[in-house]
Amino acid sequence: MEYKISELVQQTGVSKSTILYYIKEGLLPEANKVKPNVHYYNDRHMELIKYIKYMQNEMHCSIAQIRKILEHQNRSFSSSVSMLVPLVESLTGMISEDSRYSAEEVIEAAGIDREHLQQLLDDGIVAPTQEGRFGERDLSVIRLVVAYGELGLDREILSAYLESAKSLARLECRLQTALCSKRDSAEFSQLWHVLFETVLTAKPYIHNNHTYRAFLEILKEEIGAEP
Repeated sequence: MEYKISELVQQTGVSKSTILYYIKEGLLPEANKVKPNVHYYNDRHMELIKYIKYMQNEMHCSIAQIRKILEHQNRSFSSSVSMLVPLVESLTGMISEDSRYSAEEVIEAAGIDREHLQQLLDDGIVAPTQEGRFGERDLSVIRLVVAYGELGLDREILSAYLESAKSLARLECRLQTALCSKRDSAEFSQLWHVLFETVLTAKPYIHNNHTYRAFLEILKEEIGAEP
C-alpha cells in the first residue's frame, strides 16, 4: 500500500520533519518520487517508523544505535546479535549498572571469602555482566545469600530460582525461533515488539500476579483457620 507523507504522519504520530530526518539519517528508505513534488511511501516505511518509535520510547535507544541495528537486519534476525543488544541491555541493566567493584572489594563488603564467591559464580547465582567486575546488584545478591545463611535458610530456594530462570530463558529462545519462522520485512517491527514485550512486560506481570495470588491464598487459609 502506498501513502502520502501526510498519511504517514497521521497514522504514526511522527511529524513530517522527523520522517524526513529518519530518511536523511538512513533509518528509512527513500520515498518513491513519481514527480518532483509527489512522493509515495509504503508499508515498509510505516513498519519501520513504528519500530523506531518503539525503540526510542520503550528501549531508550539513540538514533545511532537504531541505525546500527537496522544495518544488520536480514532474513533471519536471530543471526544478528546487534539486533538483540537493546533487549540485552534492558535485561541486564548494562546502561545504568556500573561494574565498579573488584572481587576483593566484593569479598570485603559482603564479608565472605574467595571460595564462597567462586562457588556463587560457579553455581550461576551471581552472574556479573563483566568478568571480574561487580555491580550493586551483584553485591546485593551476595549479601542476600549471606542473609540466608545467617537466618538458617536453605540456599536451595535461590538455586530453584536459578533453574526456573534457565527454563524461562529456554522458553524465550523458543519464542525467538518461532518469530524467526514468521520473518517478513513487512512485519519487522511487530515481531520485535512481541519479543520485547513478552520478556519485559508479560513475564514480570504473570510472575508477580501469581505470587500475589499465592500469598493471598495463604492469607485466606490462615484467616479461615483462626478460631
